[in-house]
Amino acid sequence: MNRQHLYNLTVIWTGNKGKGTSDYNSYERSHTIVIDHKADIPGSSDPAFQGDKSKHNPEELFLASISTCHMLWYLHLCSEAGIVVTHYTDHASGIMQETADGGGHFTSVTLHPVVTITNHERIGQANGLHTKANKLCFIANSCNFTIHHQPVCNT
Repeated sequence: MNRQHLYNLTVIWTGNKGKGTSDYNSYERSHTIVIDHKADIPGSSDPAFQGDKSKHNPEELFLASISTCHMLWYLHLCSEAGIVVTHYTDHASGIMQETADGGGHFTSVTLHPVVTITNHERIGQANGLHTKANKLCFIANSCNFTIHHQPVCNT
């Protein structure tokens, strides 16, 4: 099976304070992510880069994409294996390293999923499915760094 999926969205810069980008301090980093039939996402840059801390930034959304894609694959694999998950929370963290030229890249991401299942005897198998979920995750497969997992599973 070799299917291709196309995704579309619109990003609208909303940070023109009247002078455009006439200098680095003359504009806001505010923008809106618009996807048909979904709630708009207000965005900005990270506060370290003069962004609005009350809005989502690209780095957070990138980390959220990794975490949610992993979760969705994990839940899928658990359902196929007959492992009943009743609760899932992930406290994901990522490190982005700035480079000398002003750019940067993520060097690591660690997912910290806390999962509750109904059968105590399946905890080992449930923890093991995180490895398979990582191998199948579309977002993880698009990253050029290792994504670490520190799962906790309980009943």
